Amino acid sequence: MRSTTAVTIGVGATAAVVLGALVQDAGDNPVSTALSMAVPAEYKSLIEEAGNTCPEVTPNLLAALLTQESNFDPEARSQVGAQGVAQFMPSTWETHGIDGNGDGKRDVLDPEDAIPSSAKYLCTIAKDVKDVPGDKQANMLAAYNAGPQAVRDAGGIPPFEETQNYVRSITALANQGGGGGKTATTDQAVTAINAAQQMIGTPYSWGGGNANGPSTGTCCSPSGRSGTSIAGFDCSGLTLYAYAKAGINLPRTAAAQYAASEPVKPGEVKPGDLVFYGKSAASIHHVGIYVGSGWMIDAPRPGTKVRYSPMDTMTDLFGVGRPVSHTNKEI
Repeated sequence: MRSTTAVTIGVGATAAVVLGALVQDAGDNPVSTALSMAVPAEYKSLIEEAGNTCPEVTPNLLAALLTQESNFDPEARSQVGAQGVAQFMPSTWETHGIDGNGDGKRDVLDPEDAIPSSAKYLCTIAKDVKDVPGDKQANMLAAYNAGPQAVRDAGGIPPFEETQNYVRSITALANQGGGGGKTATTDQAVTAINAAQQMIGTPYSWGGGNANGPSTGTCCSPSGRSGTSIAGFDCSGLTLYAYAKAGINLPRTAAAQYAASEPVKPGEVKPGDLVFYGKSAASIHHVGIYVGSGWMIDAPRPGTKVRYSPMDTMTDLFGVGRPVSHTNKEI
């Protein structure tokens, strides 16, 4: 299907951060770099300064974390009570929040306080888990999400799906290489659509699918369904496979794929673009490949098969992104 029809959709997101580079030396500690990610102008200097608080934190990593946490919404509030652009829980803010702008107040909803507080807290927990085996940055991010004790108890990233996806998504965004990344061409989009079409009828498998095609998945979905005995695709496994056929390496999860794509404005959606669903950048839970006229190919959920679905099949359409080709290694 080579339709070039585009549709106007309501995208519930502002422009997202998609490109950046995180340079690391030959050892375990990353080299602090200049900010190379596109962030809202009002936060750029804050992130550049706070992103050099300690060796484990870089401006790009901090920007990626803020994207994942709130998509730079200073008034964001989660269902569990996290607040602000860095999504501090009240008890954590009470202990680690600082008066970053020197106005005599520690305001979790003020980015001038919350952004430097986030960097300071990252540096604090980096020290807390410095003796844990594995990648220091990954352990730091895992501790930011799950707490330092969970990382120490696990001897690394805890076996929590949320935490593992959190680390993977932020790392994917921070590591997206500069150096001439270009959005998918029309030919690449057609190749990806054709690859996805060939998989229509393939069973859904939670955690299933890779660059080589269908594969058995993992356990377990939020409803308790396991993919360990099913060879097939989940939503992001399908998109990863389709774009691998087009020569573009995508990260594994839907949230990380959003981070690795260039946002597409309403009215400019083209076949091959990726359609994302979720309440925020941090909670994206589904992705499909747009094929035109308001339809996409996706692997919807356990018990279904790869199929054509209308874009309004879910009510929480978050945004549309165009995959970006990078020269860096697959994440």
